Amino acid sequence: METRTLWLMLLVLLAGSSGIGAEYVGLALSECKVPPEHRKDCGFPGISEEECNHRGCCFDSSILRAPWCFFLLHQTE
Repeated sequence: METRTLWLMLLVLLAGSSGIGAEYVGLALSECKVPPEHRKDCGFPGISEEECNHRGCCFDSSILRAPWCFFLLHQTE
């Protein structure tokens, strides 16, 4: 590869890992309809909804004794 291409790829990787332009877009509601018994934990105790969403996971604190931050439906299959 050309040196210029390598530098561009490196710049894109660094921008992605540093959070530049990394805004949470949102998850499709249908992806987050995971029954409580099938939820796989994606967070840690006390994780906020924003932190959970930035991990690319779903957040639902309405069901007790089930993970509140959990993987998307297609990631649990």
